[in-house]
Amino acid sequence: MDRPTSPSEGHGPRLLALDTATERMAVAVVDGARHWGAEEAGGAQTSQRLLPVVFGLLERAGLTLADLDAVAFGRGPGAFTGLRTACSVAQGLAFGAGLPVLPIDSLALIAEDAWARYGDAARQVWVAMDARMDEAYAAAYRRGDGQWVATHEPALWTVAALAAAWQRDPPTCVAGSALEAFADRLPSGPALRLGVPHDRAAALANLARQAWLQGQAVDAALALPLYLRDKVALTTAEREAAAAAKAARVTVQ
Repeated sequence: MDRPTSPSEGHGPRLLALDTATERMAVAVVDGARHWGAEEAGGAQTSQRLLPVVFGLLERAGLTLADLDAVAFGRGPGAFTGLRTACSVAQGLAFGAGLPVLPIDSLALIAEDAWARYGDAARQVWVAMDARMDEAYAAAYRRGDGQWVATHEPALWTVAALAAAWQRDPPTCVAGSALEAFADRLPSGPALRLGVPHDRAAALANLARQAWLQGQAVDAALALPLYLRDKVALTTAEREAAAAAKAARVTVQ
């Protein structure tokens, strides 16, 4: 398949997009309406694997950094180290190639994946991702005019507070890793319940394309992660208390 020779020829954007907000790393390369994606284990392996995956995808797409219009990155919320990695790599690549960046809402990736699979059934969706420490990163989205609007901005919730919010205003669709992590502690009534996303790389490509078309590109110097938790480590006493609380819940059940 022939590919356009220049991003300025009206063929649509050429973008690199990466997200390392969770334990699964997602990377996508966009060339107009087409994309190439990769997803694999992240976590501690991200720092070694991210750049090889990026350049491998660019090679598959027949592109170089110089061919791109922008670099998109998952700004969060998510794991502290993962957000820092995605932001710093995106900035480094963008600075080196003289490109702007596109900050992407990492929770909206889950909403986009749900929409791709279920269409109108996922037009309004709550996304809740396991944030450890008995908390969840969560936000609510509504789709309209080809884009997502946050009706509840991304925030850090205790499991109890999120469950109470869903009781007050029952959702129609919920998605994300918190559903499995907290099981029946997050009841959602008759809502459509979706677990882990089917194709985060494809969702990332779609959101990057949307962000570019909506003029959301910013100077690479302005790229910032979205940190929702000031405290990123527990003391030994806090870890022991959390473990004891978990054991107590298991005993009661």
